[in-house]
Amino acid sequence: MGRWLTRLAALVLALPVLYLLAGFVGALIPGGGEGAEGPATVRIGLLRGPIHYDFLLPVDERTRPAFAFAEAQKGVPVSHPQARWIVLGWGSAAFYTTAGSYADITAGAVWTAATGDDAVMRVDVLAAFPAGAEGPRWLDITPAQYARLLTGIEASFVRADDGQPQPLPVAGLTGSDGFWRGTGHFSLLHPCNDWVGEQLRAAGLPFGRWTPTPQAVTLALWWHLPNPG
Repeated sequence: MGRWLTRLAALVLALPVLYLLAGFVGALIPGGGEGAEGPATVRIGLLRGPIHYDFLLPVDERTRPAFAFAEAQKGVPVSHPQARWIVLGWGSAAFYTTAGSYADITAGAVWTAATGDDAVMRVDVLAAFPAGAEGPRWLDITPAQYARLLTGIEASFVRADDGQPQPLPVAGLTGSDGFWRGTGHFSLLHPCNDWVGEQLRAAGLPFGRWTPTPQAVTLALWWHLPNPG
């Protein structure tokens, strides 16, 4: 009995390492890359947080109206004159919306996310990057790729009958953000970081086939997309 318990404990301890290694393999397997027509004149960013990456889209004549609902429904200051970037992320409803800080996330929320959960979208804006935050990874893409990326992100919001996204009655993480119902289902096989890769591939950028962790996203960025600076 003792030997079996030892083997079981070793397996449990090995699973996170195997998951991380599988993510590295998935990050190196190429996907997408068929939509690079035209000059790369649009700069977007990927901002790494404690657990995942968020998209940074420039506040411009396309994104202001596209995400105006966030201000009308939850007070996200999309129209603020100092707003430079719209922050967009997808994740587990229980894990992502547990409390106002990542430090407050409960073990129950982690378990729910690990075993499968409804998806949510988060919207925020930035005028500058938080002190101490890791700098964004910038990507220069074509207008056609940007249009497809924007379409994919917009399609990640569950819509009501009137076409408007459906806000959630929960507090945000920063005081200026909000959460909405998201399409799809969160799981260990399709977590938030994998959604990032899915959106990039759908936009026509070369990227890893499976990027479940922030480390896998970082590797896929380094491997498939040269840094413009």
